[in-house]
Amino acid sequence: MAESDAPLTEADIPALLQEIERLHHRDDQHVEEKHLVSHSSDALWLRGNTGNPSHIGMMRHVPMKTAEFALQMIPGHSATDLQRHVHESVHYVIRGTGWSEIGDQTVPWGPGDFIYTPPWIWHRHYAGDTDVDILIVENSRLLNLLDAGMRDTRGSVSFVDEFGSANSR
Repeated sequence: MAESDAPLTEADIPALLQEIERLHHRDDQHVEEKHLVSHSSDALWLRGNTGNPSHIGMMRHVPMKTAEFALQMIPGHSATDLQRHVHESVHYVIRGTGWSEIGDQTVPWGPGDFIYTPPWIWHRHYAGDTDVDILIVENSRLLNLLDAGMRDTRGSVSFVDEFGSANSR
């Protein structure tokens, strides 16, 4: 029998009561998290080893348990890989202009815009004439905690080249 399946014993009661008491007193304002501010200079930049031609800066110290934050830089006149994942994501455009293929839709965007990517929809982001800086927020940490995360890539190919036009599917 697994430890979590074992029946409660008298020895378990003090810890259980302590946890119940803690839940009743959530007004304690003591903060133990040491990363209340995460600086962009602390990003762990992944280049060339993710299958994505853009540069991804992982913000590993942002203390949220359910959301992942990353910086992304797409060099001018280039694009990310064609990918899909089971989590939702929002890209906030900090600098630059471009467009995205999201399923059978092509949408333009620029600074200050939010780009939403639905779960398990093929998508690819393209930079225009200049480099693009983006903040990515996704709920992948939550799904990974539940062992439900999944990601797939088709590489550096457009949606139309891979799947044809929306009318031909």
